[in-house]
Amino acid sequence: MPKRSRTAEKGAARGAEDRRRGAPGQAARAVLPRRGAGRQQGPGLSSLVAQGERAPGMCDRGNQWAYIYSAVRPATGDDFTLVPPGVNAGLMELFLTRFAAGLPDDVHAVLVLDIAGWRHARALHLPDNLSLVALPPKSPEFNPVERVWLPLRKRFLSLRIFPDTEAVIDACCLAWIAMSTADPGRLKSLCDCPWIAKVAS
Repeated sequence: MPKRSRTAEKGAARGAEDRRRGAPGQAARAVLPRRGAGRQQGPGLSSLVAQGERAPGMCDRGNQWAYIYSAVRPATGDDFTLVPPGVNAGLMELFLTRFAAGLPDDVHAVLVLDIAGWRHARALHLPDNLSLVALPPKSPEFNPVERVWLPLRKRFLSLRIFPDTEAVIDACCLAWIAMSTADPGRLKSLCDCPWIAKVAS
């Protein structure tokens, strides 16, 4: 594990340094993007029941999905989030374009993300003020945005049934807003890992 951690730190640091050199006059900003999924049947929760009894809960066999695309700035907890009904390179480009449009003119953002074919830099047309730095394969623990999905699902999306895709999208949007407003420091505390502070300093 330490060896992989050093690899992640070196890769992100090298990527950030390359972007600083390639974008003179712009501040480099590390951002952690990630996609999470919400579906028609909300996840269940563990509970204690007497032996031989079944815990009550709603059930549905539907499989309508929505996907949460989010980029979080670990140093502040600021985020940019979209909830489309699918995952592909076109939707990722839409997310990146809208994210880049909201950046100040003097900022070049470096997005640290895990590897997937549809969000690989070669499959995307990147805005000039964005760069992607890929994490090592099979290392989701190095992307702290992964920590967001468990509390989001457990607190806001569990034990619920949604009639259609629109309802799933609405529920994911409301859940994200509720989590980020109910505890404004939660995203920062979940995403601000020590290795990121080392790379960004």
